[in-house]
Amino acid sequence: MFSERGPSLWELAVQALSSVERGYDLLAPKFDHTPFRTPDHVLDATADALRPFGPFGQGLDVCCGTGAGMRVLGPLCDGRVTGVDFSSGMLEQARRAHPDAGWVRADVRDLPFREAFDLAVTFGALGHVLPSERPALFGGVYRALRPGGLFAFPVGAPPPIASLQYWALLGFDVVMRVRNAVWRPPFVMYYRTCPLHALRSDLAAAGFTVTTVPLTALGTREDGTPRGRLVLARKPGG
Repeated sequence: MFSERGPSLWELAVQALSSVERGYDLLAPKFDHTPFRTPDHVLDATADALRPFGPFGQGLDVCCGTGAGMRVLGPLCDGRVTGVDFSSGMLEQARRAHPDAGWVRADVRDLPFREAFDLAVTFGALGHVLPSERPALFGGVYRALRPGGLFAFPVGAPPPIASLQYWALLGFDVVMRVRNAVWRPPFVMYYRTCPLHALRSDLAAAGFTVTTVPLTALGTREDGTPRGRLVLARKPGG
């Protein structure tokens, strides 16, 4: 499915009926050949938007998966870059692709770092965190950053209600909620639980100063608004 090297429909079904951790362990060898991996043009747009704020020292990729975020952290960070994820399968793929980086297996809702990094990023992972769990995640990132450190991640513009994408995402979330109501363990993956206003509020509650910048490389919508924005959450001090 998706490509000759991607997972089959059966493999995706098995993943969807597993826990998040087990599901990604199973998907890991083929993950980079699915549309679930953050596309390179989004990573490059993020790097371009972050470049004026750098250079940075140590970098952290939160929910790193197979290590796609190294495409951003590598060029921007002068120091060591580290990825953290709770899927051992995804981390194994990341180690193979980027042997010079550091890889840590941990639950991102309980990050084990204290004032160790100058830049933290995350890509496509917030849908795996329930709204009630975001304070723990953002609080952990806050503690992991040095004073003055920056937490950055891209967010897409919400699709218009009349668009096929809007209804497809809504339908996906409904299916996942039904699945999680009748099947255990749950597989937490929702597309519509991370509106920008809620992310801003949770980041501010964690202590960050929050701004956004347009990801101009991703273009604009018909109404002239950007297709994507980069959330910049700064830890005071430094």
